[in-house]
Amino acid sequence: MESIYILIPVTFVLLGVAVAAWLWSVGSGQFDDLDKAANSILFDDAPVDDTSTASESTSSDSDTP
Repeated sequence: MESIYILIPVTFVLLGVAVAAWLWSVGSGQFDDLDKAANSILFDDAPVDDTSTASESTSSDSDTP
């Protein structure tokens, strides 16, 4: 029965820490945009311009004898 006198305050302290962590995460913007990360894997990145790499490879080929 004496253990209940320790467990109840420990529970309130842990609850306070959990609430403080949740308030900090909401205040720092952790929950602002939940869909961006989920949708980012579904869409391709911007297309890569292959003309710059092709011109670099042809210019290096023309330098060799």
